[in-house]
Amino acid sequence: MIERTFTGEKPKIRLPKGTVDTQTHMFLPGYPAIDPGPPLPEGLPGPAEYRQVMDWLGIDRVVITQGNAHQRDNENLLATLAAMGSIARGVAVIDADTGDAELQRLHAVGVRGSRIMNLPGGAVGLEALEAVDARASALGWVVAVQFDGSEIAEHEARLAAMKSRIIIDHHGKFFGGVTPQSPEIAVLKRLIDRGNCWFKFAGVYESSKLGAPDYGDVAAVAKAMVAHASERIVWGTNWPHNLARTTEDYPDDAALLDTVVGWIDSPRDRQTILVENPCEPLRLLMS
Repeated sequence: MIERTFTGEKPKIRLPKGTVDTQTHMFLPGYPAIDPGPPLPEGLPGPAEYRQVMDWLGIDRVVITQGNAHQRDNENLLATLAAMGSIARGVAVIDADTGDAELQRLHAVGVRGSRIMNLPGGAVGLEALEAVDARASALGWVVAVQFDGSEIAEHEARLAAMKSRIIIDHHGKFFGGVTPQSPEIAVLKRLIDRGNCWFKFAGVYESSKLGAPDYGDVAAVAKAMVAHASERIVWGTNWPHNLARTTEDYPDDAALLDTVVGWIDSPRDRQTILVENPCEPLRLLMS
């Protein structure tokens, strides 16, 4: 059994007013997991628990991403958006077969993006990238793309051709390991320099080879990306840390915040990354 912590000692870093957590998942009863996705997280951590986390960490706004457990059925996402109200926006799963009426329904209730997850358990992978891009760009949505960043050079041409704004998820998930001087980071910088690509700090523990508490390998790349283009970085908690299966594996959200946000040195850059940047790829998140 896993025990999640939703409150505790405040982080040492005080988040600026208006901070947006751009990476969460939430779950409500009545929406079963769908094969071949992973199981639902134990306890169904949802809007009520996340509101406690918001108060604990100092978060004001949130983006809820469709969980892999629900595959292409967005109904749980829509229910959690309704529960969170006007402070929340969503990233759904769509494909070439998603009808126009369904897209308009999603948009009307606060969905502002689509998810590509080219890793085990993902509902829609890179094979659908161009089709999803066409649908998303017509709506003004962002496309959040997650894959093994070690393969980013193979995908560069397709990503560079996208019409939508895109977010490279989860610190790039460079599973093969990188340094700021690696060719994979040069590709990432080229994509960001095109002007329609953002890089998300979230889920550091999923790809760091050095691990807690410092995650020094990911930290080095993160600091280099802030220095390169702070206006193209967004941040998220990755709550409720779905890959954690035991209490011992569950991260301390306050400590994790202090670590990751601590890689952003200046107050100006923190304001840019935590408050301002999400409004562009997510099309004025709160509008």
